[in-house]
Amino acid sequence: MKHFITIILFAIAGHSTFAQSSTVFSPNGIAIKGYDAVAYFLDGEPTKGDKQFSYLWNGAEWRFKNQDNLVAFKANPEKYAPQFGGYCAYGAMENHKSPTEPAAFTIVNSKLYLNYNQKVKELWVKDTVDYIKKAEINWITLKDKD
Repeated sequence: MKHFITIILFAIAGHSTFAQSSTVFSPNGIAIKGYDAVAYFLDGEPTKGDKQFSYLWNGAEWRFKNQDNLVAFKANPEKYAPQFGGYCAYGAMENHKSPTEPAAFTIVNSKLYLNYNQKVKELWVKDTVDYIKKAEINWITLKDKD
């Protein structure tokens, strides 16, 4: 019986760990669904990263297409990481966390923004300056919520 209770307590503790909020959208612990954050800036398009060029930062695994991109990210992750933890920028503007698709992206003032999908990106680009201001205000409290 003690063994059973111990197992239940560990299960509850483990569930609590997973239930905590994450400031980085990282399904299965991988940021940007495995896409290379640096490549958005250098190549202008989403590029799948390789597990051999990975780096743990801000509670998520970040993957890169090559060693140079990994080194660049390690030197300045805030420069390359998507805003709002990689959650949908339009969703942050609306004060909620939403998942994103790597292909639905924009770069505004040298910052990467991801969106839920291409249709939401179309809404996002209609007024990015105002939407960014609203999202930044919301993100202050939103980042710590589930």
